[in-house]
Amino acid sequence: DVTILTLIACLPELGQLNRKQIAALVGVAPLNRDSGTRHGRRCVWGGRAPVRHVLYMATLSAVRYNPVLKAFYTRLRDAGKVAKVALVACMRKLLTIVNAMLRDQAHWDPAHGKTA
Repeated sequence: DVTILTLIACLPELGQLNRKQIAALVGVAPLNRDSGTRHGRRCVWGGRAPVRHVLYMATLSAVRYNPVLKAFYTRLRDAGKVAKVALVACMRKLLTIVNAMLRDQAHWDPAHGKTA
């Protein structure tokens, strides 16, 4: 309930932007910190922190109980990604799924693990 209410209240653009735009707006898109010849690590920052905080907690639960996100998280961890990096990738995927569901006016279909 908290996740949905926060997304609706703090992110009215949900369902109207594409996946890259919505990820950047929330602050879960990897951004570079390069300057001149210096090439830094990519990290997530900026965006709407309250939405990002709520999305983080929702993703912690989702990687345990949602079969789609659990498989995605496990695949990233098996590929050698750090736990926090894999979790942020799952946050972005969850946000993309919710965005697509609102855009297409679709419902979650747990039997198939995708929107119907």
